[in-house]
Amino acid sequence: MTSPLLVGFLTSFTLIAAIGAQNAFVLRQGIRREHVLAVVSVCAVSDLLLITAGIAGIGALITAHPNTVAVAKIGGAAFLFGYGAMAARRALRSASMAPAQNGSTRLLSVLLTCLAMTFLNPHVYLDTVVLLGTLANQHADSRWLFGVGAVTASVVWFFSLGFGARRLAGLFATPLTWRILDGLIAVVMIGLGISLVVG
Repeated sequence: MTSPLLVGFLTSFTLIAAIGAQNAFVLRQGIRREHVLAVVSVCAVSDLLLITAGIAGIGALITAHPNTVAVAKIGGAAFLFGYGAMAARRALRSASMAPAQNGSTRLLSVLLTCLAMTFLNPHVYLDTVVLLGTLANQHADSRWLFGVGAVTASVVWFFSLGFGARRLAGLFATPLTWRILDGLIAVVMIGLGISLVVG
């Protein structure tokens, strides 16, 4: 029989590793080498809270009240459209966002954006609270072991993405590369926003 710890780790890792708003934001901050530790810590702690809530039974409560998810979808879509528009605007400008500009964005602003990317995204609740919570509770007495595995995967992923992105810094030394990245981020954000509206 496979350990609930390993199942939790693998399940959580595959869900978190999917391209999304939060990952795109972490990647961008990592490449810029700007407030990376704070950003990845916020992402990991947020997942810890959400996964814990799911295992504790909040997921069942959210499923029982679909209006909660509908409101989250509207708010999340509006935020994603706004952030996508900002990324598109950056992509159309010629200014470089080279890593040498460390500290150019205030920590508070970065953390608020990170929290918005996390908690205004309905998919986060569906993945962590509902899905992981449901899967964890199938392990009965070992559900918290599943949760430890899931949270560990989150920590490994976000720290690897945030600090691993530094290796791409040389590639992003020119304005053109940043414009391409911001263009891709804009497409991802707007695409996710559309999927929330029509989904």
